Amino acid sequence: MVVALGREPVVASLTADLTSSEKCVAVPSHAPDRVSRLGCCAVVKEGIGVDSVNATSARWVHQNVVVSFRTFAAITGSGFRRYSTYRQATVAGAFTNTVFGFLRCYVLLAVADATAQGLAGGYDRAQLATFVWVGQGLLAVVLLWGWTELADRIRTGDVAGDLLRPVSPVLSYLATDVGRAGHAVVTRLVPPVVTGLIFFDMYLPRRWATVPLFVVSMALAVVACFGCRYLVNASAYWLQDVRGPMIAWTLGSGVLAGLYFPLRFLPDWAAVALWVGTPFPSLLQTPLDVIVERDPPALQAGLVALQAVWVVLLLALCRWVQRRAERKLVIQGG
Repeated sequence: MVVALGREPVVASLTADLTSSEKCVAVPSHAPDRVSRLGCCAVVKEGIGVDSVNATSARWVHQNVVVSFRTFAAITGSGFRRYSTYRQATVAGAFTNTVFGFLRCYVLLAVADATAQGLAGGYDRAQLATFVWVGQGLLAVVLLWGWTELADRIRTGDVAGDLLRPVSPVLSYLATDVGRAGHAVVTRLVPPVVTGLIFFDMYLPRRWATVPLFVVSMALAVVACFGCRYLVNASAYWLQDVRGPMIAWTLGSGVLAGLYFPLRFLPDWAAVALWVGTPFPSLLQTPLDVIVERDPPALQAGLVALQAVWVVLLLALCRWVQRRAERKLVIQGG
């Protein structure tokens, strides 16, 4: 028995022994399953001698925006709860980031003290301290490294389950990552910032628009970093082993995103080229420059707008790569 369903016209080719019977069954409107919701009919062919079946239909897509939002919110909430269960890992990660915060802060303060004006790359001592300690917290929020879930599922073949779900893999993993980032804001961003406020003279924002702009910039950084990590993981569709791309991402992202040193330490032409030509400064450097008020308000808003452009481009690229991978996907595993 073969049942072909779909809102769009169904194209089916059947090679069968015509001694079997054929009948068209109208599905009742009160049927509780998906058939009744689609409001279509089921074509049933049954009998003996059916050799092959090749049926295709358009994927069912729900157009209700409210339902889509509720689905995204539900997956986000599950991501928050998932990462909240790893309490010991959370405490260990916050402690590690705090220890490295002391090392980085003293190094950058020494660089500022070595200059005649007490400035390094246009940052004073208080701005450098804020840059370091907020950066240590944002490192866990954007999750620059350490995410290989998609690549692992591709390697084992478990990604087949992701492709059978009614939600796009890009959207599903993005919602989970947003929930993870929300948990990290509470548990991984706050402790380093509080530690920096206790032991160092940190720069506090002086313009009323800085804090909301920083929140927007941080959210865009989370989505942009997810897009970069998704593309690195998606290379497993063709390579199976992503250790090479992952190492290249780990080495390049830390330097080009402004983690090890502010990108303003570089010559102006190099910093501008990185900002315009790559998404890396949008991952850390832009939100950190916003919170320390390194630039005038107009330039700050322009940098955040550039972040938004990179977010759109990265998500579109993730969607395109995913669709290309699904065309000829061979599941490795049993």
